[in-house]
Parts: sequence; C-alpha cells; structure tokens
Amino acid sequence: MQISNILKQEAVRVIGAASSKKRLFQEVAEVAHSAYGLDASPTVEALLDRESLGPTGVGHGVALPHARLSGIDRVVGVFVSLEKPLDFGAVDRQPVDVVFALFAPVDAGVEHLKALALVSRTLREQSFCTKLRANPDPSTLHTILTESQSVQAA
Repeated sequence: MQISNILKQEAVRVIGAASSKKRLFQEVAEVAHSAYGLDASPTVEALLDRESLGPTGVGHGVALPHARLSGIDRVVGVFVSLEKPLDFGAVDRQPVDVVFALFAPVDAGVEHLKALALVSRTLREQSFCTKLRANPDPSTLHTILTESQSVQAA
C-alpha cells in the first residue's frame, strides 16, 4: 500500500485556521465529500465518535483522525495543513498543524490498520513534516506525500 493509493490530489487542502476540533472535522468532511463523495454529516460524527475514545493527535504537531464508514469500498485519505495550529489534545500537548484523516469501510479489517501504520510511519519523520510545513500549495503537498514511499524505498 502506498499513500498515492489512498490520497487524491483534490483531497489535499491548506486551511488558514479551525476554531475547534469539531470545526476541523467539518472541514475534513467537506473535503472528503468533494473528493470521494462521502456524506459529510456521518463523516463528522464518525470522526467525533472515534475521537471520544482518545485523541488522535500523535505528537509533534501531527494528528491522524480516522473512522470507519458505511458506503465506501476502500480506504481513502484527506490531508489538511493548518496555517494556524489547533489545540487538539495531542499526547505531547502540542498544537496540531498537520492532519491526515483516514476513512475505511466498516469491514476493512487489516487494510485500515495498514493505511494507518503507513501514514503514521511517514509523518513520524520530522524532516518530512518540516518539508510539508514549508509548502503552502496543495498540489506540491500532494506530490511530497505521494512520492514519499518511492524515495524511502530507493
């Protein structure tokens, strides 16, 4: 599995600021709707439900919200770069400005976990996140994200 298999170019956005985690999830859901046709309201609810189990802010300004949804047939992702970091309740208490949301079918099983591990591994690299933070263009961000595996594999 590669990020290019789960992330469309139209699912990458730069957002000035989000006033709350819920508002950020609404933005993510709107992107998921326009890129993949996901119904925004159940998408927000699924993200909030998952977040109620524990924050998905993994540290160093990165959050990996994820949810299982009915009505989709494969794992898909949405990447959002926030110009103004948001208090996300992350494990290190640092505000979040890099968000990669994943959505999986209800019965995805191991595919959901593989996608989550791939994105987590990719965004764990501080130099990689620095490169993402330095590029405010969605097209460039998509290229950086989708070319990351081929560089790492070389």
